[in-house]
Amino acid sequence: MQNQKISQAEAFKGLYDIVVRLRAPDGCPWDREQNPMSLRSDLIEETYECVEAIDQKDPAHIREELGDIFLLVTMLAYMHEQEGFFSVADALTTVSEKLIRRHPHVFGAVKVKDSAEVLDNWAKIKVEQEGRKPKDSILDEVSRGLPPLDRSYKLQKKAAKVGFDWAEVKDVIGKIEEELGEVNEEILHSNTVEAADTAKEAIEGELGDLLFSVVNLCRFLRVEPSVALQRTNVKFENRFKHVEKRMKETNQEMKQGNLKAMDKFWEEAKTL
Repeated sequence: MQNQKISQAEAFKGLYDIVVRLRAPDGCPWDREQNPMSLRSDLIEETYECVEAIDQKDPAHIREELGDIFLLVTMLAYMHEQEGFFSVADALTTVSEKLIRRHPHVFGAVKVKDSAEVLDNWAKIKVEQEGRKPKDSILDEVSRGLPPLDRSYKLQKKAAKVGFDWAEVKDVIGKIEEELGEVNEEILHSNTVEAADTAKEAIEGELGDLLFSVVNLCRFLRVEPSVALQRTNVKFENRFKHVEKRMKETNQEMKQGNLKAMDKFWEEAKTL
């Protein structure tokens, strides 16, 4: 089917029909057992895999990962269709109507000078036309369902939008150094007997502050922290696998006692 030229409508209809078949009484047992709650982690995982493919600038990989996301989104929508809450077509129509409504500068006569004005109009439309209750705080606009790293980033962006921000990057770095110092203080303090019971909670709090400050640096430098961390995860994985391979080739066991050899192969991986 991939070699045939078909329209977008035909392609989506084909995917929809497959999902319906999988969820049918005589369909796939695994697919029939799934529900929106069980697919939440899959949706997050597939999204990050798509981000990784985009980072790699690999069109074939991107196409595959986007296909996986289309599958999950269609499956989730069809589950609600089966329950009679809304149809897949309803979900598509809703987002189409919203896009037209929120882009009056494209589909209407409204004039805008830049993307900042587009976002301002977007926020006004949500309240004035869609009847959404104004938020008590701009931070209420950030979903609590986001992963903590991404939520920190968006909370900081919202605060910065109204001027609550650092003046220079050196100030942000200074805050990171300050928070790291406080982590060190808590670690030293935790060695005392009287602090033993509360040490973990205190260190956890200080590490949270440190991570929040590092996310702030990412935001200040316009780097998505989750994307940056994912790149490092991939880098670590590739280098560690090289260490495993070289240790096996030299008949050495992966253990603390052989750390010097592992460090040597780690540096070798970096040069490769």
